Amino acid sequence: MRRLALVLALLPLPLSAAEFFTLKGHGGPIMGIATAPDGRIATASFDNSVGLWNSHKPRWLEGHEAAVNTVIFNGTAIYSAGDDFTLRRWPGGDVVGRHKGKIVNIAASKTHMATASWDGTIGIWPVDGSEPVMLGPTGSGVNAVTFSPNGTRLYSAGMDGTLREWDMASGAETRQIVKHGFGINQLVLNIADGWLAYGAVDGVTRIIDPETGAELHDFTLDRRPILALALSPDRRQLAVGDGEGYIMVIDTESWTIARDFRATLHGPVWALAFSPDGQNIHAGGIDDAMYSWPVASLAEHEQMAGAERSFLKNPDEMGNGERQFARKCSICHALTADGKRRAGPTLHRLFGRRAGTLPGYLYSETLKNAEIIWTDETINALFDQGPDHYIPGSKMPMQRIAGDQDRADLIAYLRRATATDN
Repeated sequence: MRRLALVLALLPLPLSAAEFFTLKGHGGPIMGIATAPDGRIATASFDNSVGLWNSHKPRWLEGHEAAVNTVIFNGTAIYSAGDDFTLRRWPGGDVVGRHKGKIVNIAASKTHMATASWDGTIGIWPVDGSEPVMLGPTGSGVNAVTFSPNGTRLYSAGMDGTLREWDMASGAETRQIVKHGFGINQLVLNIADGWLAYGAVDGVTRIIDPETGAELHDFTLDRRPILALALSPDRRQLAVGDGEGYIMVIDTESWTIARDFRATLHGPVWALAFSPDGQNIHAGGIDDAMYSWPVASLAEHEQMAGAERSFLKNPDEMGNGERQFARKCSICHALTADGKRRAGPTLHRLFGRRAGTLPGYLYSETLKNAEIIWTDETINALFDQGPDHYIPGSKMPMQRIAGDQDRADLIAYLRRATATDN
């Protein structure tokens, strides 16, 4: 039986027959998914890594210094970007471009990559390595970008709710197609069939004419925000993921809702992508795994987020120290020796350890050079001042625990929880 299990684990992912499967191994939520024509899948995660899957065992692409939000295939290369403000190309992980804010979306043409950043600009990065161009500033964070099929035009949308068209030859904004009034999170452009879809913070899912901006169809339901859109390879299905955990599949020939499935037990759907044959829909959310369902039988399979997250537990069921850990630390740090794959190193045997010394974790240079020993006093100072003040330049997120008793309770909980394998 063990030999059979090993053989099955090494089989390629289903490409032609629709099957339910999961990809497990990440140590944080799945923020982005991309598929290649040959069936490979790339996943971007809060654990600072990209997983490249051509079987159920991943190859980890390491190099980002913060959460990875988005990933895309372009020819033989893979590009990823995230909260460390960088656009990276794989294999190798070379930094292709850098913004002054987090990057949340990437688009690809044959000659250029485009990045949408919360610094209010759009980066245009030639794939041949020549001089990049920055479009904007737009006046607000940019959430989504997509190229026209011939690469001559770029469409962008952002927090100000404006959907813009850009001329790639001149780098000029040519027109504002829509002013929605609420932030637009996602775009899907289908020039072949004459429509553009956008999903917004207020829950709007709308199909418009990309030339005139005229509304063609509206699939707005009482669920918000819209966080993910994906078009099937044959352009017959548009999938929509929202903040309440649903995946809606729209038939783009009849313009009707073909499927509407509660995909998560808890939390949102952050990422969607179709398999190359269009039979499966891949999705990511709070769970550490990517789930893939046959589109034709969505409702017959299990939901995401099967494992209970500590930050989703009832606060009344936890002591104050555990509650502080769940709220401030648990999404990035494990307490056990294995550590899983998290955005931060495991806290197992934390007390008495020098900062930046745990083998196998990619620390910032700041933390590797710090001469801090983790004790009651240093952990108290870390959360009293905030990591950005206590260790300037650290990758740790900017947060404080203001209450003296809250910090004391957290430290007492960590003393107990990190000294045991349970």
